[in-house]
Amino acid sequence: MNCTQAPGFILLGLSSVPEKQQLLFSIFLALYLLGLLGNLLLLLAIGADVHLHTPMYFFLSQLSFVDLCFITTIAPKMLKALWTGDGSISFYGCLTQLYFFAVFADMDNLLLAVMAIDRYAAICHPLRYPLLMTSCRCEVLVSGSWGVTNCVSLTHTLLLSQLYFHTNQEIPHFFCDFGPLLWLSCSDTHLNEGLMMTLAGVLGISAVLCIASSYGCIFYAVARVPSAQGKWKALSTCSSHLSVVLLFYSTVFATYLKPPSSSHFSGEVVAAVLYTLVTPTLNPFIYSLRNKDVQSSLRRILNMVKSQD
Repeated sequence: MNCTQAPGFILLGLSSVPEKQQLLFSIFLALYLLGLLGNLLLLLAIGADVHLHTPMYFFLSQLSFVDLCFITTIAPKMLKALWTGDGSISFYGCLTQLYFFAVFADMDNLLLAVMAIDRYAAICHPLRYPLLMTSCRCEVLVSGSWGVTNCVSLTHTLLLSQLYFHTNQEIPHFFCDFGPLLWLSCSDTHLNEGLMMTLAGVLGISAVLCIASSYGCIFYAVARVPSAQGKWKALSTCSSHLSVVLLFYSTVFATYLKPPSSSHFSGEVVAAVLYTLVTPTLNPFIYSLRNKDVQSSLRRILNMVKSQD
């Protein structure tokens, strides 16, 4: 087959067996709807309750918005392929999905780092916290993260757009990811792969180091608190964030801790399901189940709806 710069692709998905496709469709549709509901409810709770208009909940609302967009970038195409058995996608459709996938995945990464900084300021510098985390600084941190992720994602997408592929190639994945496309390209991908790994590595390692250093300072500050109750109170404000961090990075590392062109094995597809669909769905529930402020806000909203009925 001849190589072309704008081929069509076929996403093989998670299974080619019709019975399994029906089961997977039901599971992932339920997961997608649950993710939409959870993130929308969390956004509603934070937006409607003035008591939640604080830096921590501002960052949490941004995380919920990103997770909402993240699963919507991946799930609809996957569900369509499972329902119809047609995994075809155009080259530019693939690049578009890749771009938004990269933007929201990188935003998750940076927001978790920003939230770690917020927890560091709240626990290690409680008296100066209102001065350190002003609304202006919070907005700068978030808008700066959006700017960085857009630049990096656009660079990744442009690098891929310059490659050549065989027409109608099958991608052993349920969405357009960088690794499988680099592996399938009939161009020399060494330069592209090196640049992409460098950009992704700098972004990912910077966020991980930021989170690790923030929690190092937090644990040191907590260790100096004299009472056990004080230690627990301080750590309890970090438990949800730390749970999300561990869930997110464990699945990301399982998928991407290797050169992109080698990422085409079935085990990595399972890990990709976890961080693209399961993690964004679980995040709002992790933050809500043990958060009395969010629970109170949701109850007030529910009572208001009932009273209007």
